[in-house]
Amino acid sequence: MTPSPNKTRVELIIFSLLFLVIAGLSYAYVLLHTPNSSAAVDKLIEIQRGMGIKQVSNLLKEQEIIEHPVLFVSWARLIGVDQRIKAGEYTLSAALSPNDILAILEEGKSILHKVTVPEGYSIKQIADILAADGLIDKAEFIAAAHDPELINRWGIPNDSLEGYLFPDTYHFHKGTSAKDVANSMLEQFKHNISPEWQERASALGFSIHQIITLASLIEKEAGVADERPLVSAVYHNRLKANIRLQCDPTVIYAIPNFDGNITRKHLRLDSPYNTYRYRGLPPGPIANPGRASIYAALYPAEVDYQYFVSRNDGTHQFSTTLRQHNNAVLKYQKRRRPSAVEQ
Repeated sequence: MTPSPNKTRVELIIFSLLFLVIAGLSYAYVLLHTPNSSAAVDKLIEIQRGMGIKQVSNLLKEQEIIEHPVLFVSWARLIGVDQRIKAGEYTLSAALSPNDILAILEEGKSILHKVTVPEGYSIKQIADILAADGLIDKAEFIAAAHDPELINRWGIPNDSLEGYLFPDTYHFHKGTSAKDVANSMLEQFKHNISPEWQERASALGFSIHQIITLASLIEKEAGVADERPLVSAVYHNRLKANIRLQCDPTVIYAIPNFDGNITRKHLRLDSPYNTYRYRGLPPGPIANPGRASIYAALYPAEVDYQYFVSRNDGTHQFSTTLRQHNNAVLKYQKRRRPSAVEQ
């Protein structure tokens, strides 16, 4: 039986359409796996948190890294990458195929920024460093450091992460969330507090929180590394004798917008952090101490010192008796108010 002309025509049309579809898909596949330009230069591209695949494709088009944004979006959705693109700074160029670019964005192969958190910095100072590098919004980091959920998750007996953001050198991708940055520092803290140190704290009758609090005072007061065990000894001895610690940095910590000039009025401030008014340790750390200060808090020097006064050269004069201390104050601090366990 001979096919009718109409049926033959329909079959021809269907075949032609299938051919065009297959040819089109093949061409699209080639475009997706072919660089836009073999001689293209690298460009720094920032993918911000919250950007969708369309925004990313438009950005890449504007930077002349891809040629066909609609095709880029369709392919990303087809292979399931559109929801897995990671924020960050990337070095990209048109010498990469769109498929390779998607792979880079999915894996998060972005530029790492080196950030050093010095010993003794507070939450606000760390936030300043991160903000200065353009990595994290300052307010966002401070909020994360006071987030009750994060604090509870790490079992920190305080209302902030102060003291537990371990000073070290870190590498972060731009666009990393404030909570992820904080978690990295908390992980480093956990890594550095050994079981031996925990046992030592218990043997001294302290909790780890109290040791970190004490270490933060040592960090702020010790002018030179060799003095850390001596400053620690002074505080341990005063705690045992139930003498107020009289530590200026604890008072400063409780003063909003401190201008750098501590006064007698400040020393009368009614705050649990005011160690001139209240005996014992403050309720929590006043900074984030490093390993050396934590070690000093756990292993104070075996001396009877109960006082120290600044020599105005970064070091301190340590004394056992009040008479010795008063003489040291007259020698080194004749024209200024004694401070930091100086009276």
